[in-house]
Amino acid sequence: MQYHVNGFHPGDPRFSDPQDAVVAPPIKRPMPSEVDVLIIGCGPAGLNLAAQLSQFGQIKTAIVDIKDDRLLVGQADGIACRTVEMFQAYGFADQIIQEGYQVNEAAFWKPDAENPEHISRTGKVEDVEEDLSEMPHMIINQARVHDEFLRVMRQGPGKVEPHYQRKFLGLEVNEQDCEYPVTVKLERMVNYSQFNQEIETVKAKYVVGCDGARSGVRTAIGHKLVGDALNQAWGVMDVLLNTDFPDIRLKSLIQSNKEGNMLIIPREGGYMARIYVELDKLKENERVARDQMTPDILIAAANRIIAPFTMDVKDVAWWSVYEIGQRITTAFDDATAERSARVFLAGDACHTHSPKAGQGLNTSVMDTWNLGWKLAHVLTGLAPESLLATYSLERHEYGQALIDFDREWSAMFSAKPKSAEHPEGIDPAEFQRYFKLFGRYTAGVSIQYRPSQAMGSDKYDELATGLKAGLRFHSAKVIRHGDAKPVQLGHCHTANGAYRMYLFAGQQAPMSNDCHVRKLADYLMKDPSSPVHRFTPDGADIDSVIDIRAIFQCHHHALERSQLDPLLTPQKGKFGLKDYEKVYCAPLKKGKDIYDMRGIDRNKGCVIIVRPDQYVAKVLPLDDIQGINAFFEQVLIAQ
Repeated sequence: MQYHVNGFHPGDPRFSDPQDAVVAPPIKRPMPSEVDVLIIGCGPAGLNLAAQLSQFGQIKTAIVDIKDDRLLVGQADGIACRTVEMFQAYGFADQIIQEGYQVNEAAFWKPDAENPEHISRTGKVEDVEEDLSEMPHMIINQARVHDEFLRVMRQGPGKVEPHYQRKFLGLEVNEQDCEYPVTVKLERMVNYSQFNQEIETVKAKYVVGCDGARSGVRTAIGHKLVGDALNQAWGVMDVLLNTDFPDIRLKSLIQSNKEGNMLIIPREGGYMARIYVELDKLKENERVARDQMTPDILIAAANRIIAPFTMDVKDVAWWSVYEIGQRITTAFDDATAERSARVFLAGDACHTHSPKAGQGLNTSVMDTWNLGWKLAHVLTGLAPESLLATYSLERHEYGQALIDFDREWSAMFSAKPKSAEHPEGIDPAEFQRYFKLFGRYTAGVSIQYRPSQAMGSDKYDELATGLKAGLRFHSAKVIRHGDAKPVQLGHCHTANGAYRMYLFAGQQAPMSNDCHVRKLADYLMKDPSSPVHRFTPDGADIDSVIDIRAIFQCHHHALERSQLDPLLTPQKGKFGLKDYEKVYCAPLKKGKDIYDMRGIDRNKGCVIIVRPDQYVAKVLPLDDIQGINAFFEQVLIAQ
């Protein structure tokens, strides 16, 4: 899509008249007195958590923010491949892909060898390696992502709408109150007179602080951010411009000789670009003089760095100045030796870092993507409260790894190019190599959670070497048996909080007496001790907690619907209608199939259990009924 040609306008770009994209202001209403989950902060972490919890109509969720309305102009813009995979679970990945800018290549520029005061291109590399994800690396205004989360929240069974103009004042945890142990005080910011302060009190089972780097929730539970600042300042601006710089529509990393470094990120719409400009290094303990900074100063700095090329900026849609610092909180929740967690932290309340690696929004939403389904399972009685301890365990380790990566990347990005004048500088070739090396990290697909209550061991990982326990489920194309449609297998992971259990068949004849998929499906369907029966609530659809799907190696014509086990055509809903989308076949017309691409043992096949947040929890043999039962017994409660 192309838009913004006549200036930047927030909202849905599909409206020809920007005024038609304006959304009515939120309805002002009082806070509920009691909720299951109270979320503080309407940033990406908070909205993602609210969107996940809104899928459960029986959970009462409230989300508050000090702002008076939704975000219109975003700060973050980079959407990693892994995050787009998550958007697919909510059903709006296609919207983001159509509307945003897709990053395909990155260009590298350094001082020209013959004229160091000018820059020259050193090379171009693919931004995303082949088969890293079925989803692209996207650039789009953060506000548009917020809009999609808000839509999911409104449309979900929980019907969640934000309460704006609420300032967090503090909280208390009283374990003597077994039902609503957390009491939160909020100030309603509708009257700024000190004599008319309006205080609201909300009692909650759980509170999640998604209120940014200066988190009041974090302070209230006695935690703080620890780490270092790099004493570096950067300016950032979204601009509509004309330029003779040839790579303006590519992600461009530019190192100048004496004027500092710059990063260009093309923006959605075809005409706008985001420009990060390195400002003078700060002295120790010195702050950026924001009141003395202007867009004109940033534009002039950008033109000095990019010489011999020039930028003619026509409009500045947004700009800011920030200092680089890498900090992480001392803990992600308020759990003690005596009690489990009642208050959680997520997003910038947990970790802060530079934006140049594009991990801010992406890491924040992955925090609450991890936490959301765990809260939902505990609150609906599906899982024990002990499951919540795995949130801090998993995300704190990743948060620290992010800080370590960002510190190294930021220092490398801000270093001067290596030369006779600067022998201590960074070799541009090394800089480019490092960029390619850490592509998987910045794409968000390198996370591997350790074994825990929510994550099984790697004992049988050799059965599926490309789908190891702890890694996200790496999708691949298959043929859906019911309608012969080529689909991405991972796209059946909707945000409904269910586990997925994939039965990859071995080489036995499909659904024959020797077929291990048939034997396992028969047990799961008929035996009262199977996890499907033990952990699915009475009256719920059979796939609402554990969604079982089968993949066969044969051509889809070789398998008849009448041969399938009833578990693979379950009857659902009030009419008991059959679901015809549980069975897939691997062969495609050309190229490798999913068995080849994901290293699945063709002879033995395997079971792959995937958590609601799309991470592989366990790989098991098809005949390991005991192993299947043991895993679900530690994460679910018998119904």
